[in-house]
Amino acid sequence: MASFERAPDTGIHVIIVGTGFAGLTAAIECYRKGHSVLVLESFKERLPLGDVISFGPNSGRIFRRWPGMDEELDLITWNTEDLLIKSWKGETLLKQSWGANEKEYGKNYNGHRGNIHEAIFEYAVKIGIDIRLGHKVMDYFETDREAGVVANGERFVADVVLAGDGVRSLGRTIVLGHEDKPKSSGYALYRAWFDATPLKEDPDLSWMFKKGEGLCAWIGPEVHFIAATTKNGRDLSWVCTHLDDADVEESWMAHAPLSNARKYLAGWDPVIHRILDVTPDPLIDWKLVYRDPLPTWISPKKRTALIGDAAHPFLPTSIQGASQAMEDGATLAVCLSRSGKGKIQEALQVFEALRYERVRAAQKTGETTRDTWHKADWAEVKKNPESMKLKREEWLLNFDAEVYAEKNYDATAALLDDPAAGRELNLPKITEISASA
Repeated sequence: MASFERAPDTGIHVIIVGTGFAGLTAAIECYRKGHSVLVLESFKERLPLGDVISFGPNSGRIFRRWPGMDEELDLITWNTEDLLIKSWKGETLLKQSWGANEKEYGKNYNGHRGNIHEAIFEYAVKIGIDIRLGHKVMDYFETDREAGVVANGERFVADVVLAGDGVRSLGRTIVLGHEDKPKSSGYALYRAWFDATPLKEDPDLSWMFKKGEGLCAWIGPEVHFIAATTKNGRDLSWVCTHLDDADVEESWMAHAPLSNARKYLAGWDPVIHRILDVTPDPLIDWKLVYRDPLPTWISPKKRTALIGDAAHPFLPTSIQGASQAMEDGATLAVCLSRSGKGKIQEALQVFEALRYERVRAAQKTGETTRDTWHKADWAEVKKNPESMKLKREEWLLNFDAEVYAEKNYDATAALLDDPAAGRELNLPKITEISASA
């Protein structure tokens, strides 16, 4: 790994709860900016969970600031630039290509969630970040001068705590003042990842292997099915998003028989059923948890902040959940550097002001895409297939969280005491923000 350059020690001690993409990015970026970092994770060992995940150019910029990370990710990811969109009957609607148009934005990274997570985790360990597995946080606390958590019966104290422990974060209780349980979004997805060899000779699927990787979405009423070939055509991953009103009180991830997916896909393109024929049974059954937008992400004494899914869970159709989680970490690291140890509360307020409206607008893209696909007027779609395109907007992708935070910190901090300033203060409109903003 190339030499990792770290800023001088700021004297700021940060506790981060959770080793998801928000937590790990916050850890690496805070360490890079000279802050002292301790990461606590409830799992006793890492598990390579998940399937395909995408990081847009907005988070790709963050990866590329970590020496050696780009080269390491190149070994396990791919840069898919084309999406074939079909109707549930198998009729091709359009082929969407974004590679040429987005080159100026930066680099995308697509791959297996578990593989990418492992690479980032190992990177954090290599550069010297203190990560303690098997430390389940049971409580958060804070005063005007410090914040901390209780894990495994031990109190850990720091200047600031960043809660990146997912949709069931206990950190939400200290922020909101009451327990806030997740609820079903009304949708869930089945997911699978397996050896693609049995499908390579299928003439109706050969196009998915021509370039080593292929990506296709089949869209129907209240259901969509996305399949991708990966690792130069060695593996195939698919997800099927469908209506689901099951309770998420106990778990949002379980297993389900393959026959369940077949019920939702009855009458769909026979090609899909040939994919199902070679899919291992059972499937992962993943409930899409919903959270109403929080009034705030920071605690009353402004020593604890929610990040990633703990603050703002995303629907998969946004293709931005992981990227926005990484932007949280990069922004916080800058804010803490600009505030210094004596103004931690200011740093968290500026972080929220810089991020809140951008994140909410990004979340909306997932809802919009899902509704566009699931509730389509198919007579109109046939007249205008372009209406089914994924939104790939410059304001979202051509963005640099670190540059933006550095540029806007001082002006935002100066307006914190102005009740008329509003959440966005004097920041540029969301759709006008670019990489250089």
